[in-house]
Amino acid sequence: MSRSVDDSGTKPDPSKKPVFLTKAQREELALKRRHEEIAEQKRRSEQLLQEQGNNRPSSTDNDRDHDRDPRERDRDRDRGDHHRSRDRDRERDRERESRDRDREAERRKRERDRDEELKERERARLEKLAEREREKELDAIKEQYLGSKKPKKRVIKPSEKFRFSFDWENTEDTSRDMNALYQNPHEARLLFGRGFRAGMDRREQKKLAAKNERELREEIRKKDGIEESAIEAAALKKKELDADMYDTFDMRVDRHWSDKKLEEMTERDWRIFREDHNISYKGSRIPRPMRNWAESKLTTELLKAVERAGYKKPSPIQMAAIPLGLQQRDVIGVAETGSGKTAAFVLPMLTYITRLPPLSEENEAEGPYAVVMAPTRELAQQIEDETVKFAHYLGIKVVSIVGGQSIEEQGFRIRQGCEVVIATPGRLLDCLERRYCVLNQCNYIVLDEADRMIDMGFEPQVVGVLDAMPSSNMKPENEDEELDEKRIYRTTYMFSATMPPAVERLARKYLRNPVVVTIGTAGKTTDLITQHVFMVKESEKMYKLQKLLDELGDKTAIVFINTKKQADTVAKNLDKNGYRVTTLHGGKSQDQREISLEGFRTKRYNVLVATDVAGRGIDIPDVAHVINYDMPNNIEAYTHRIGRTGRAGKTGVATTFLTMQDTEVFYDLKQMLTQSNSPVPPELARHEASKFKPGSIPDRPPRRQETLFTH
Repeated sequence: MSRSVDDSGTKPDPSKKPVFLTKAQREELALKRRHEEIAEQKRRSEQLLQEQGNNRPSSTDNDRDHDRDPRERDRDRDRGDHHRSRDRDRERDRERESRDRDREAERRKRERDRDEELKERERARLEKLAEREREKELDAIKEQYLGSKKPKKRVIKPSEKFRFSFDWENTEDTSRDMNALYQNPHEARLLFGRGFRAGMDRREQKKLAAKNERELREEIRKKDGIEESAIEAAALKKKELDADMYDTFDMRVDRHWSDKKLEEMTERDWRIFREDHNISYKGSRIPRPMRNWAESKLTTELLKAVERAGYKKPSPIQMAAIPLGLQQRDVIGVAETGSGKTAAFVLPMLTYITRLPPLSEENEAEGPYAVVMAPTRELAQQIEDETVKFAHYLGIKVVSIVGGQSIEEQGFRIRQGCEVVIATPGRLLDCLERRYCVLNQCNYIVLDEADRMIDMGFEPQVVGVLDAMPSSNMKPENEDEELDEKRIYRTTYMFSATMPPAVERLARKYLRNPVVVTIGTAGKTTDLITQHVFMVKESEKMYKLQKLLDELGDKTAIVFINTKKQADTVAKNLDKNGYRVTTLHGGKSQDQREISLEGFRTKRYNVLVATDVAGRGIDIPDVAHVINYDMPNNIEAYTHRIGRTGRAGKTGVATTFLTMQDTEVFYDLKQMLTQSNSPVPPELARHEASKFKPGSIPDRPPRRQETLFTH
């Protein structure tokens, strides 16, 4: 604080009390002084200008100067110049002082602001600390009065510590060695292939001997670089044909089922037939499977359509499911991916529709006769293509309702009348809720890839659609009661590659006395797929991927990625490196997805980078290689991904890049590779996570360190 000073600049009388000024008053005094200084400067400069004006010589003065001595004139001029330069210097000094004062004021203001900011930060920090202290205090009070939840230490019982497991694991099966050397044991050739073992079918032994001889000759020819002569080939062919014939010494057995007529088939033949095609049933009053298209009870128009579609021989799921569908039985089909499930439900559905009165103006407003639901748009459109292939011969109209397209346009197409609607659950329920369509006469429903629909969270929508169907014509609950062939019953088909609990719950509620048809093992891949698994680092993936794609040639490959963003990144990198690549994921519009799929099918692109959208049901012919760039987080998704290759009886290759972040699937993946006789990488076989199922207690005594910690 400063004391006031009177105007004369002298100090006030000490007897008087000093007056203390506030900050505002001091600022006001400073401003006042500054204004006075500026006014004083202005006054001085005006006075100076006036003096200069007075000093300017007039014309008479000039004449007088002219008469004066030149030396005197020069002296006066120099004096005037000196005065002017001195004034200029003074003016410059005053301006400099003014600038310095302004700069000083600016600096002080900045310092004030900085100090305030620091104080604000300090205040915020102290508030945070106080908040933390309050929280700690509250926690302490809670713990004192409510008690704390301390994690209990799991006490390992002695019985658990040293318990002996009587269950076998696949990895403990010593009858099958993982080493490729021991998987194909060498057969002893008695008398160089001419001898026989007693008690075994001689014909089978002869066939094996002929096959071994052919392989041995081929190996020798390859080594020596000699080509097979026509005489040798003919001799070997004759030997193979002779081996297939019975001679006097061979044990005569009954003919094979393929050589018999339908009426001649015995119970034993049907059992062998089911074993040959890996068909197993669960249910009551199961009809015989069909052996070929001619023996099916399909209409002649449908059989012609099947022939035109190029279906020579029915697949196992078609053999088993079509006779059941023709009897209006509810079916749960659990089959390998790529096994021809679509035709297995489309053909019985079309047969059912042909029995109903054709659509007319009176009944077309009542909705379709049959509904097929699929989890993804691509799969729904694929089912539509497959259905139209057969339906257009019968004059049956098929409409697909999927997201990404105008719902009003789809509603208009349904109102125009159609027998079959193929839809995704969400869009179909939207149509029902907005009254674009009704299901008043729909008694036939198919849930394709039911497990995927439940996984994607469509259970409420599926239940909503099933509840919208008429329930007056449900089948009788009594298993033994015969179904009246002339009556129309509500028929539900459910197809799934796996049977999780949610799907079983749905089946129990809506299916009446269903027959469960299982082809192969549920959730298993086909034997036509060669599986390779590589343990890699994240940084090595792109290099390895490019190496695999370089080996493709003119074949096609699908690269599966877990996220949309990563899929776009990988596709961009591959595109930069000159690969013909396209992407398919949920972030693309419907039109873009269709263009990508069409381009991949027509081989304009030979690499498809996709997320799990393409992992289910989508059938792209001749996919030679499936590459899991990212390992999925469950084994079911892995099964479906690699099922995009090895379809319709063709072979395929599946390669998976495994990193140390995928430990939750190590156990299941190792089990699957072991079951399918595929090589297991040593890093995976040795890894701790591959030895026990996640969440289970390992059946081994704990290590010494662990026992020390528990005690």
